[in-house]
Amino acid sequence: MTGPLRLGVNIDHVATVRNARGSGYPDPVRAALLAAQAGADGITAHLREDRRHITDDDIARLSAELPVPLNLEMAATQEMLAIALRHRPHAVCIVPEKREERTTEGGLDAAGQFDHLAPIIAALRDNGSRVSLFIEPDARQIDAAIRLGAPVVELHTGKFAELEGGAQADELKRLADAAALAAKNGLEPHAGHGLTFDNVVPIAAIPQLMELNIGHFLIGEAIFAGLGPVVQQMRLLMESAR
Repeated sequence: MTGPLRLGVNIDHVATVRNARGSGYPDPVRAALLAAQAGADGITAHLREDRRHITDDDIARLSAELPVPLNLEMAATQEMLAIALRHRPHAVCIVPEKREERTTEGGLDAAGQFDHLAPIIAALRDNGSRVSLFIEPDARQIDAAIRLGAPVVELHTGKFAELEGGAQADELKRLADAAALAAKNGLEPHAGHGLTFDNVVPIAAIPQLMELNIGHFLIGEAIFAGLGPVVQQMRLLMESAR
């Protein structure tokens, strides 16, 4: 039996376009409000160390103005922890971050960074934010999330999005098995990265998944069709899988 599947819209790359010219537009907060109006269940924004897209002011405005939950993506650093503790977003997703990468490459090594992550997760949890770990669909990482007390795992779908044929089918099974294992152990499984109109349905059909977070594709398609219709189309595809 499958339940409803939430859609989180990542608005980072509206800020990327804005920052390309150093102007005040397009406004990522306006995009977030439009996405929520079109049916997004939440908004995701990644505040990077180098502030390449989302800025501190964006996070402050999103925290104040959003009618839906904010999911703050961040690296596990003391600077980001202080920001998250100050704004108290509904959710905080801890992601790996490398300054030279174009986008997040792979999942967080929660098992290998256990001692570093434990106090950060505890502080966020005690401050009222739901903590999520962006991980590979791997039993070792799920076990680490359980022991760390993170109630949510977001499974990295980037490899699935890049593969084809039998290799993609194998990665889909990995994701499905990981979602089932997470749910069996009391975690709420989410998924995201690289999802598009063409590949979202088999991911959305994984019954244990509760939320998909999608950004770059939606913002890119919005150039041609508008953000509202694109969000609505993604929701229809997700719902068709359930």
